[in-house]
Amino acid sequence: MDLQQDPEAPRRLLRELFDAAVLAAQPEHCVPPWLPEDDGGPLLVLGAGKAAAAMARAVEAHWSGPLSGLVVTRYGHGLPTRHIEVVEAAHPVPDEAGERAARRILELARAAGPGDRVLCLISGGGSSLLSLPAEGVSLACKQTLTGELLRCGAAINEINTVRKHLSAIKGGRLAEALAPAESHTLVISDVPGDDPSVIASGPTVPDASTSAQALAVLERYGIEIPLAVRRHLEDPASETPKPGAPCFQSTRLNCIATPALSLRAAARRARERGVAAAVLSDRIEGEARDLGALHAELAHQARRGGGFGGLRLPLVLLSGGETTVTVTGKGRGGRNAEFLLGAALNLDDVPGIHALACDTDGIDGTEDNAGALYYPGLMAEARARQLDGRQALADHDAYGFFQALNGLVVTGPTHTNVNDFRAFLILG
Repeated sequence: MDLQQDPEAPRRLLRELFDAAVLAAQPEHCVPPWLPEDDGGPLLVLGAGKAAAAMARAVEAHWSGPLSGLVVTRYGHGLPTRHIEVVEAAHPVPDEAGERAARRILELARAAGPGDRVLCLISGGGSSLLSLPAEGVSLACKQTLTGELLRCGAAINEINTVRKHLSAIKGGRLAEALAPAESHTLVISDVPGDDPSVIASGPTVPDASTSAQALAVLERYGIEIPLAVRRHLEDPASETPKPGAPCFQSTRLNCIATPALSLRAAARRARERGVAAAVLSDRIEGEARDLGALHAELAHQARRGGGFGGLRLPLVLLSGGETTVTVTGKGRGGRNAEFLLGAALNLDDVPGIHALACDTDGIDGTEDNAGALYYPGLMAEARARQLDGRQALADHDAYGFFQALNGLVVTGPTHTNVNDFRAFLILG
């Protein structure tokens, strides 16, 4: 691959690295090694998340005994299955389809007995998809609060602290319903730090957060709290099952795919192509545009210094995590496109630096793209077309900006989710 002479080669390499990261987290590869011992007996499968349908298919391909169950995934992320029912629902703001599916999953869990084996398949997106509100809290109320939390720039752990304390199934309550049946949870992580109590709001794991903390999150961001929500969160009965609760004695959990694993896969692919690779972190959080500018400055420094951390050029800087966007404009955004626009404004066509920022689930926020690509000359092309990058950033219209320049990365649903993937290729 001639990165210096072939103008398309850097973009092909960046896309290849992204594809390698996604492939490493595909359920067909990461589910089978972690399945419970197959004794030919029946298995009940319950699950939720953007990867839930693909995880269910992987179970069906590798389990010899009778299978039944239900998983819920995002609209457009379903796959055909033979024994495990797949339902589609809304994400990131929940809907009635998710509520109905969550109610059915809870009913199946409560029907499980002491001799039954249950496999729970959990991945990112499950917080919205398992949208069964706690008693006294309406779905409309949860929809409003979810939308406001997403717009205000709250971190994922803060959002999920609220979600689990307003839920009848998340925050360990699914495990509570399953007990005393034997349950085994397989998790694909989409959160910085891989905390299973945050992934899909931890339906089968103990919850150390409190209702008081959930209330504090809403107050911190100035979100109007409906009376029914305040009453619920101030009621001691609203507390989630805590570490050490008896319902967790018959549960097991394995985290089978993580952002770090996918970043390492991308780094290996880069080295195979003769490019040095440095993984900055798999858990970077913060405002998307600011982090984009910071990553661009690191790329500038690597280019000026001829390398980074003892590695020489050509070099790729990789990072993951979950950025946030505090929405004030009315454009079409997505946190990865906004991250990359923040970086592009800082790079401003400096030679030898290319970049990609994408969500590994194939959907950047609520749009139809996974993310976007930047290359030297893009900002000059934008100016020639009278596109104002700074105004687009102010309007949170990074999608529109990159769309006009044919810079969007469109993959469709990838059927997995290990969060954001970012790569800066520095050639010199």
